[in-house]
Amino acid sequence: MWERFGLSIMHRLDPERAHHLAITALKTGLMPASGPVTSPRLATQVAGMEMPNPIGLAAGFDKNAEAITPLSNAGFGFLEVGAATPLPQPGNAKPRLFRLSEDKAAINRFGFNNDGMEIIAKRLQDAPRRVPVGLNLGANKTSDNRAADFARVLSRCGSVVDFATVNVSSPNTEKLRDLQGKAALAALLAGVMEANSKLAARIPIFLKIAPDLSGDELADVAEVAISSRIDGLIATNTTLSRDALQSAQKSEAGGLSGQPLFEKSTHILAQLSQLTEAKLPIIGVGGVASAEQAYAKIRAGACAVQLYTGLVYGGITLGCRIAQDLDALLARDGHATVAEAIGTGRSEWL
Repeated sequence: MWERFGLSIMHRLDPERAHHLAITALKTGLMPASGPVTSPRLATQVAGMEMPNPIGLAAGFDKNAEAITPLSNAGFGFLEVGAATPLPQPGNAKPRLFRLSEDKAAINRFGFNNDGMEIIAKRLQDAPRRVPVGLNLGANKTSDNRAADFARVLSRCGSVVDFATVNVSSPNTEKLRDLQGKAALAALLAGVMEANSKLAARIPIFLKIAPDLSGDELADVAEVAISSRIDGLIATNTTLSRDALQSAQKSEAGGLSGQPLFEKSTHILAQLSQLTEAKLPIIGVGGVASAEQAYAKIRAGACAVQLYTGLVYGGITLGCRIAQDLDALLARDGHATVAEAIGTGRSEWL
């Protein structure tokens, strides 16, 4: 009841202000804290990381690693914070976040606004956590060598996180998505993997891709991902597509997330699972707001899922509720573990 009341108040505020208030509420202990949801059926392993459940928080919600401890108690099985860039940057001009309530969606054009890797690394180092925490790696808008920025952030922050994600798929930094091209991506990942090898303890590296890639581009990404020996993929980031939207702000520039992205991102996920022959773990993200949708992504080939925009409409306890309901869905279909369900419905999305 209190969460529904809080959401009704939040939805009367500017979306970015509401987001800052949500982070503040978490930091001050005003949000529910049930602890990680788990069971023998939900407990899983992704790229060597033990997770109490496969429901994660996507990057972008806690950009500056300010609320790691309360978020690790909110029911999620893992968290991803950031994106972090080498230098602090303000991001794009406001307004840059738009709530599309009729579509259960959002459009953002933040542009990697963050406090920079030094401050974020310090927060990561100091924050107790109960679940694996990863960092989304970004590049500065003004950088002369954006590809090198990813390795630079990893070198600084790799020792204080459990995994890292190379984010070349945000549509809000000009020409960033150009780094998804085969040659550029191979070179970038080589630099990141070299930086990873120099850490005191190597961590899993994921690559987050856009949902707007062609079939040939997707095949190139799969080939580079395998040859570069990264540890997994995240499918997908936000989309530039505006198909079948109803909200008045549907034409705002930026990346679209939420319910309209679910089918598109799940199709990409299934294709990636097929192209990689399930050799790499894939985390599914895009339009997850229910246990049924999380389960659909797992059956399409995901080993775990992430959500963010769903919290705007379902509240911070959504991750907890999805994990609990997913347990019931797995039991219904006779699966003793999450791993048993991975890819069992992939053909439905190809």
